[in-house]
Amino acid sequence: MRLLLLGAPGVGKGTQSKLLVEKFKIPQISTGDMLREAIKANSALGIKAKSFMDKGSLVPDDVIIDLAAERIRASDCANGFILDGFPRTIAQAEALDRLLAEKHISLDHVIEITVSQTNLVERLSNRVICRNCGSVYNKLTNPPKVSNVCDKCGGEVYQRSDDTRDAIVQRLKVYENETAPLRDYYRGKKQLTHVNGEQPVAQVYQNILTLLERQ
Repeated sequence: MRLLLLGAPGVGKGTQSKLLVEKFKIPQISTGDMLREAIKANSALGIKAKSFMDKGSLVPDDVIIDLAAERIRASDCANGFILDGFPRTIAQAEALDRLLAEKHISLDHVIEITVSQTNLVERLSNRVICRNCGSVYNKLTNPPKVSNVCDKCGGEVYQRSDDTRDAIVQRLKVYENETAPLRDYYRGKKQLTHVNGEQPVAQVYQNILTLLERQ
C-alpha cells in the first residue's frame, strides 16, 4: 500500500502514520523528521532548512524532493510506504508522480485529515517533543508524567522553535496559500478522501482504516 496523508501542521498526520506503520508493516516517510535530523547533524542541508523553518516558511521544493526521492528508492519501501508531509506543493506532487511512474507504481490512497485553525493553534502552541525518540506530548491534554522528561525513553522533552503562536499562524497561512491546492490536484485525480481530525486519536484511526478497506 502506498498512502499519502494530507493536512495542515498539527492535524495528527504523524500520530496516525505511526499507528498505520504498526498495522501494515510499511515505513513512514516524514520529510519533517528527515529535516530535523539534518538540522541536528548541523549539515549544510540542515542549516539551510532551519532558516526557513524558524520563520514558519516552507523549505524549498528542490531540497524536499531530493530527500523524498532518496527515501522512496530505499529497499524498505519496496512493499509500500506512508507519506507524511510530502508532497506539500503542486511541484512536489508532480515530482512524486514522475518518481512513482519511473517505478511503475502509483498512490493507492490520498486522505486529508481536517482540523479547524483555532484548534490547530492550541494544539501546536502546547506541543512538546522528545529530543531523543520523537514522542509527541501536549502540555495541556497529554503532558509527560515528569516535566520535560519523556515517558518512553527518558529523553529531554522540548518545544520546537517554530511552535510559537506567531510562527504557527504563519505556517498555517503558508499551508493554505501553497499547500491547500493539493486538494484540487488529487480531487481531480479522483483520489482524495477526508477524515475529521477533531475526534479522538483512536476514532480518527478507525475512520482511516474504514476508508482504506472501502477502496
